Amino acid sequence: MSGAPERVGVIGGGRMGAGIAQVFAQAGSEVTVIERDDDAAVAARARLADGIAKAAARNPSVDLESTLARVRVSTSYDDLAPAGLVVEAVPEVIELKIEALTRAERVVSPTAWVATNTSSLPVTRLAEELTHPDRFCGLHFFNPVPPSALVEIVLTPRASSALRDAALGWVESLGKAAIVVTDSPGFASSRLGNVLALEAMRMLEEGVAEAADIDAAMVLGYRHATGPLRTSDLVGLDVRLNICEFLHESLGERFAPPQILRDKVAAGDLGRKTGRGFFDYS
Repeated sequence: MSGAPERVGVIGGGRMGAGIAQVFAQAGSEVTVIERDDDAAVAARARLADGIAKAAARNPSVDLESTLARVRVSTSYDDLAPAGLVVEAVPEVIELKIEALTRAERVVSPTAWVATNTSSLPVTRLAEELTHPDRFCGLHFFNPVPPSALVEIVLTPRASSALRDAALGWVESLGKAAIVVTDSPGFASSRLGNVLALEAMRMLEEGVAEAADIDAAMVLGYRHATGPLRTSDLVGLDVRLNICEFLHESLGERFAPPQILRDKVAAGDLGRKTGRGFFDYS
C-alpha cells in the first residue's frame, strides 16, 4: 500500500474540505484547496490556519509553520494539474459534485486518482460522468475530520484493485482506520447513523424525553461519544435533511424525515454552525 500522495487537491474549503486538507498536510502532502471565489478562499485560509494551529497546540509533532506552508488556496481548477489525488468536498448536491469532479478530471493527469467525500450520494452515479471510473472512489471522512478515527472507502463495480490498495494506504498514512464498503444508499455509516438520529428526533417530537436526556441514553447507556441529536447539530440539520430525503427515496419510509427536522431547517436553526439546532450554542 502507498502512503500519502506527494500532491493532493481538495475541492471545497468548508469545514469538511479544510479538515481533509489539514490532515493530508499534516501527513506531509502538498495540498491545493480550490474555492469558488475570492471571498470563499479567504474564509478557507482562515479555517485552515485555525485548524492547523489547534492541532499544533495539542500535538507537538505537528509543526505549525511547515504544515501551513504545505497548503495553498486557489480559485483556479488549473492548479489541480500536478495532484496525484483530488478529493471533492463540495455540498451534498449531486449536480455540484458532478461539476466539480468533471472539471477536476479535465485538468489532472490520466493517472491521477479522484475521490468524493459524499456521505450518502451514489458513488456509481458520479463515476458514470467520469472518463476514468476505475480510478474513482468514495472517501467518506467524518466531521470534524482531524480528530475522527475513521474513513469509509466506497468502491463501485468499476473500481480497480489498485485503487482499493491505494485508498487503504492513504487512510493509513493519515493515522486513521478504514472500512471498505460497496456503493449502496447511505453506505454503512450514514445508513446506521441516520436510523438512530431520526428515531431520536421522533422521540423528541412525541415528547418521550428532552433532547439532553435522549442523548444521555446513548452516551451513558451505550458509550457513544456523542448523542444522536448533538451529532445531528454537528453534521448540520440541512445536511441531515438532504441525506434523509435521499435515503427515504432510495430505501423507504423508515428514513422519512420527521416534521421537527423540516421545521428547524425552515427556521434556519441548522445546528452548531448557526448557533442553534436541537441544542443552543450561543
